[in-house]
Amino acid sequence: MEFLSTTLARVKPSPTIAVTTKAGELKAAGRDVIGLGAGEPDFDTPQNIKDAAVAAIHDGKTKYTAVDGIPELKTAICDKLQRDNGLSYLPSQVSVGTGGKQILYNALMATLNPGDEVVIPAPYWVSYPDMVLLAGGKPVVAAATLEQDFKLTPEALEAAITPKTKWFIFNSPSNPTGAGYSRDELKALTDVLLRHPHVWVMTDDMYEHLAYDGFTFCTPAELEPALYDRTLTVNGVSKAYAMTGWRIGYAAGPEHLIAAMRKIQSQSTSNPCTISQWAAVEALNGTQDYIATNNALFVRRRNLVVSMLNDIDGVVCPTPEGAFYVYPSIAGLIGKKTPAGTVIDTDESFATALLEDTGVAVVFGAAFGLSPNFRISYATSDDLLKEACTRLQAFCSSLT
Repeated sequence: MEFLSTTLARVKPSPTIAVTTKAGELKAAGRDVIGLGAGEPDFDTPQNIKDAAVAAIHDGKTKYTAVDGIPELKTAICDKLQRDNGLSYLPSQVSVGTGGKQILYNALMATLNPGDEVVIPAPYWVSYPDMVLLAGGKPVVAAATLEQDFKLTPEALEAAITPKTKWFIFNSPSNPTGAGYSRDELKALTDVLLRHPHVWVMTDDMYEHLAYDGFTFCTPAELEPALYDRTLTVNGVSKAYAMTGWRIGYAAGPEHLIAAMRKIQSQSTSNPCTISQWAAVEALNGTQDYIATNNALFVRRRNLVVSMLNDIDGVVCPTPEGAFYVYPSIAGLIGKKTPAGTVIDTDESFATALLEDTGVAVVFGAAFGLSPNFRISYATSDDLLKEACTRLQAFCSSLT
C-alpha cells in the first residue's frame, strides 16, 4: 500500500526555492555563483523594527498569542489599510499568518470544494496553482502575454470565468513580471467581476509599496467598493520592510471568511511568531521614510538590468512598473546551441545551461506559466547585477 498521500501527486516543489538551493549548493562546492532567483530585498531590516523586536523579548512578550494575531497588530493593519488604501476594516475582519503564503493557503483551504475553479493570470507566482490543487480546486490559467505588457485583458478574464469559478487571484505589481495595473486597467477587470457576483477576488498586494516612475498602486476593493464584500485583500511586511524571514502576512475581508481561515490556522500552525508580530506593529506604525530611499535604489538597479538585457540579440525585456523582477523573453534564442552543443529548446534548458556555464542562477519561465522567458530578481547589489548581466551577454552571444 502506498504510504504517501495521493495529494502530493497534484503538486510540485517551489521552483524558485529549488533554484536558490541549487545555487547555494554550487557556492558551497566552490563555484562562483550569482544567485538571482530569490525574491527578497538585500537590505537589512530597518533598525526601528529590529529594536521593537528586541524590546518585545526584554518585555517578556514571548508567549502564545491569539491564533491569528495580537490585537495591536490587527489594529495597526486596520490603520494601514485606511491610511494607504482608503479601506475600512474592523480587527475582527483581519487575519495574521506566518507569511502571505499561509494567508493565501488558509483562504483556499477554507473555501474550495472539489471542482471549484480559480482563475489565475499567467505569468503567476509559482505557488498559486499548487495551493489551489492542494485545496482540491482547479487552477484556470488566463494568459497575459508580452504583447499585453503581461497584463490580463478584460476579454481574457471574461473568457476564463465559468459557473464553477470561485476565486480570481490578482497580483499587482506582479511577481514575476513587475507589471502594475493602472486604475483604468484595473477598472476594466473589476467591471467584468461585477457581472459575475459568484466570483470572489483574492488580491496579493505584497509589492504595493515597490512602485516606480509615477505608477500609482490601487487595490480592487479600493477602486470598486461594490466588490468589498467578496474581496480578500492580502498583504504583508516581507518586501517593503525587508522582513522576509520574519514571516508575517495578513489579510482583511468578510468576517465569516476570516473566521473560517482562523479555524484552519488553529489546527495547523496556530499563532505566528510573537516577536515577529511586535516587529510588524512597528513596521506598519513607524516611519516609512526608508521605503522611498530603497525604491530609488531599486529603480537604478532595474534600469541597469533592463538596459543590459535589451542589448542582447534575441532578448526582449520590458521595463516593469514595480516589484524587483524583470521577465525577459528569449523567443529569439530558442533553437540555438551552446558551444558544447546543448540545444536551447526551452527556457528551462536555457536557465540550466546558463547556470552550468556561467554560474548565473535565474528562474525559468515555465515555472511561472508563460514561456519562453526567465525571471531575474534585481534585489541585489549593482556590482553583482552588472557582473551577472555581463555573463548573460557573453553566454547569449556564444549561442549559434
